[in-house]
Amino acid sequence: MQIDFKNMISSVEGADRITWAEVEALRARGEAIDADLRARRERGDLPFYDLPYQDVTPVLAYAEQARRRFENFVVVGIGGSALGNIALQTALRHPHHNLLPKEKRGGARMFFPDNIDPDLVGGLLDAIDPRETLFNVITKSGSTAETMSAFLLVRQALMDAVGDRWREHVVATTDPEKGDLRQIAREEGLTAFDIPEKVGGRFSVLTPVGLLSAAVSGVDIRALLSGAAEMDDRLKAAPLDRNPAYVCAALLYLADVRKGRRIVVMMPYVQALKDVSDWFRQLWAESLGKRLSLAGEVVHVGQTPVKAIGATDQHSQMQLYVEGPHDKVVVFLAVERYGRTLAFPAAYEEKASLGYFAGKTMNELIQAERVATALALTQRQRPNMTVTLPEVSPQAVGQLLYLLEAQTLYAGGLYNVDPLDQPGVEAGKVATYALMGRKGYERQRAEILREIASDERYLL
Repeated sequence: MQIDFKNMISSVEGADRITWAEVEALRARGEAIDADLRARRERGDLPFYDLPYQDVTPVLAYAEQARRRFENFVVVGIGGSALGNIALQTALRHPHHNLLPKEKRGGARMFFPDNIDPDLVGGLLDAIDPRETLFNVITKSGSTAETMSAFLLVRQALMDAVGDRWREHVVATTDPEKGDLRQIAREEGLTAFDIPEKVGGRFSVLTPVGLLSAAVSGVDIRALLSGAAEMDDRLKAAPLDRNPAYVCAALLYLADVRKGRRIVVMMPYVQALKDVSDWFRQLWAESLGKRLSLAGEVVHVGQTPVKAIGATDQHSQMQLYVEGPHDKVVVFLAVERYGRTLAFPAAYEEKASLGYFAGKTMNELIQAERVATALALTQRQRPNMTVTLPEVSPQAVGQLLYLLEAQTLYAGGLYNVDPLDQPGVEAGKVATYALMGRKGYERQRAEILREIASDERYLL
């Protein structure tokens, strides 16, 4: 994997792009952050760092049985309990995996209804046969409203279809000790996999949260973890100014706080990586968007992550990025080798809009469009950098995901916030519990109902 950040750097002080001198000025802080992260890892406080070295034999054994028995695999989860799964599936399986015949798929058909829209969930239950389906219920807390409510619907559908054998069609992934889902798994005798205690949802893609569904669909999860371990070795061995996780964190941090680049756009020119952008949006936003610093000061920091996809969004968003406000930095994801080569047939060569394709490939076209887009941004003083994978393989994707997680922890240190909590999410959870009548939230319910009452003056 190679990271080219030339288009982030200016040789002129005060320009729209940052200077390398500004990056160097952070070195003392960066070294302190690096030392702190290494010490916390050594103490066992940051176990996500060591996920590449876990024993996945139980996951692989269960996945093999599931592939043989079930036609469908449904992930019942939301946020960090779904986005990583979707990213792995999109990246590492055939783009039309579910349409392939079983002998070509190499795994079950995969479904990720990662919302509680009744038409989405009900529509999936209309379309699949519960008798041929395994449901993976994933929630770290064991009480996530969206997940546990969907579990009730899934359980009923299974009971209607297979009776008491519904338990054979549900596998839980949750906290090893506590939470309602863990308790239900014990009481009902459900197979259950553990999410390590100190690994939060947005950092859990390399736990059974992401590994089980990947293995059931046919992904080589050992190769995925091997790639993550390779990136871990690279980060541990590199000096700070050659450490890709730290340098990328520093570049994005400085672009935000020094140059007003409050938005980071992740733009893969690889369709297979489009859902890595969705996963990254949660990782970056939930980790860094904080009201309070570690010192308890009100700071309201965070860089807003936005998803784009090349070449598609050249025709929807790029006009804004090139000529709109100077408030964005673009991170391109590229690949040296696509999974296949599509050569253009020679035809209509006398026509200017078609003749130049003769002897060329679609691979060359999308690469040219990526390079041209980066050039257009740079010429307008719009900072951008490119992360290039050799190919979209389990090893390469493992490297990329691990890099982005490590980068996020460095960025948390630079912003001086806790990248592992998400206090801003709690208010919405409490309000939901109150509105739905959960026991113990009666007082909040009365207050909320008064606050949300409609005012005719503001209705159209």
